Amino acid sequence: MALEITLYVQLAAVLLADYVLGDPRLLPHPVRFVGWLCVVFEGCARGTFSWLSLRIKGMVAFLLVLFTTMAVVALFFYALTQIAAGAALLGAFLVCFFCIAAGDLVAHSNKVYNYLNLGDMTGARQAVSLMVGRDTALLDDSEVARACVESVSENMVDGITAPLFWAFIFSFAGFVLPCNPLVSAACGCMAYKAVNTMDSMYGYKNERYLEFGWFAARVDDVSNIIPARASGLCLIGAAYLLGFDGRSAARIYKNDRFKSSSPNSGHSEAAAAGALGIELGGPSVYFGEQTSKPFIGKGMRRAGPEDIKKVNRLVIGGSLIFFICSCLIHLLLVNVFK
Repeated sequence: MALEITLYVQLAAVLLADYVLGDPRLLPHPVRFVGWLCVVFEGCARGTFSWLSLRIKGMVAFLLVLFTTMAVVALFFYALTQIAAGAALLGAFLVCFFCIAAGDLVAHSNKVYNYLNLGDMTGARQAVSLMVGRDTALLDDSEVARACVESVSENMVDGITAPLFWAFIFSFAGFVLPCNPLVSAACGCMAYKAVNTMDSMYGYKNERYLEFGWFAARVDDVSNIIPARASGLCLIGAAYLLGFDGRSAARIYKNDRFKSSSPNSGHSEAAAAGALGIELGGPSVYFGEQTSKPFIGKGMRRAGPEDIKKVNRLVIGGSLIFFICSCLIHLLLVNVFK
């Protein structure tokens, strides 16, 4: 059991370090490397395999990016093991640290809150534009707050719970193979971030990427199925524990979680909307064109600046519940299958 507890303490330290420090801007970020691979292999797939359909080209690019990413990660850890016994553990800690985004999520949303509190709409719109894909130039204060709350609740999955989920899944390899569980957990984090980054770069529903990015978007959807649903449930639990409206969170989650166009993002958004008692979703403008999205929590009050602070507390609380539950389930499974 000592090995399992050590893994949980190490991952807890990763979460704490990320929350306190965020992503250091001066260090090379592995996600930027994946983004560079996406650009390179998209060009290769589009230019080299001209006889293939766009979907197949997108699949080829996806596999090239994923396999290259994991090969580089494997070489990285192999090189560290040749340097010193603890070097691979330090490298694994850093990889997990870069793949979790709780600190940055809170920091970015707090910037939006601060600008709104100062009445600086230009600053608030610019700050929230770094978090969302919609056009923000004409948003009023409530719409900026709504966009920020939606982004924080949705990115709880991409930035916190899904990387943790895949870290725990891959860590099982560390209990049966000759490698440390934290190293295999880091491989899981990196595999997920590669998939998620490809969805971010290829998953647009426009003429260029609708077919090319189809495969990346579907794989990302599948990789988030369990984390998204678990996140919604954990937010309901956090709502009860932190003094928000847990009953409303459960009701809106039950009724509205499938109203989003994404099969996964609506789960955490619905739970957050119910817990805070606010209306999310509705019309938004993307690339100059208005898109009608279903309301989540329709009829409740409009979002305000204070809801940004509230959703940050809710998401951090929900993420801690997710982590604790994951540790307990992981411990049970490791000991059952030993």
